[in-house]
Amino acid sequence: MAFQVLVQPSGRSFTVDAGETLLSAGIRQGIGMPYGCKDGACGSCKCQKVSGEIHLDAYQAKALSESELAQGMVLTCRATALSDVVLESRQVTRADAFPIRKMPVRVASMEKLSHDVMRISLQLPSTENMQFHAGQYVEFLLRDGSRRAYSMANAPHTLVAGAPIIDLHIRHMPGGKFTDHVFGAMKEKEIQRIEAPFGSFYLREDSELPMVLLASGTGFAPIKALIEHMQHRQIKRPAYLYWGGRRPTDLYMHDWVMAQCQHMPHLQYVPVVSDALPEDHWQGRTGFVHAAVLQDIPDLSGYQVYACGAPVVIDAAQRDYSQHGLSADAFFADSFTSEADKR
Repeated sequence: MAFQVLVQPSGRSFTVDAGETLLSAGIRQGIGMPYGCKDGACGSCKCQKVSGEIHLDAYQAKALSESELAQGMVLTCRATALSDVVLESRQVTRADAFPIRKMPVRVASMEKLSHDVMRISLQLPSTENMQFHAGQYVEFLLRDGSRRAYSMANAPHTLVAGAPIIDLHIRHMPGGKFTDHVFGAMKEKEIQRIEAPFGSFYLREDSELPMVLLASGTGFAPIKALIEHMQHRQIKRPAYLYWGGRRPTDLYMHDWVMAQCQHMPHLQYVPVVSDALPEDHWQGRTGFVHAAVLQDIPDLSGYQVYACGAPVVIDAAQRDYSQHGLSADAFFADSFTSEADKR
């Protein structure tokens, strides 16, 4: 038996089969449902159940607290429908969102940005094959049927007709099925298959509010795309970039950011390092990157926050910022959940 799912305020609707998760059904029918791990571990797919009955399979407590459950929040990756359902998710895009497509891509170039971060540039079949918002991500379709998701680090306007290229920043996770290949056997001209674009992380251009751009590690990749987009569109809203890493080398495009600040006076940059060693000679800010934001901006009412990176950073930011005035509908995030995080 199939049920109808309506997602507000976008007005998108789709059907879900018996035993199928709401997330799987939404993705299958081209609805841009937010998600990260798809396994009840990260909480990225969390949204409000307005009406209807669902069953929730087992999930990790950190992804959905008891208080959130009591308030009607659900994880769509673990939820199956027992009736027609109405959800509220402001991250779901309207029906005119860009189509999701599968396509072959060629590895055009590879460059190590740090000891454990590789930039791989993928050539698309054509610009018509890929329309996307700055900040969205692609999924690699691996031969065993598994997938790996990575945010695009460049904005759509950078794609050149004839040789359209998207850049990805991939951190090596030792033992990782895909990243071991990237840092080992992957060669230029290699063919991969991807599906894209995914994600609801992109700049809301209907707002004039100042923005906090929060990145940890390779969470900088989609933030970089946002910055390129802002510059291209001449968006002059005040923007405060806080980029955190354990050591200075984790801020692998620090010089690039500094150069952009020269051209974008409305962009301010605060690099934050948590575990600098004496030999790093680090003279900048230290501690947790999300906490550095509150040290500078203790009242976040009247701001939007765009946050990307490790789940622990995203979770802490969402929790702490809500206690400092940030509206729930002003927090946009992309949690980089790895296979290790799921385990």
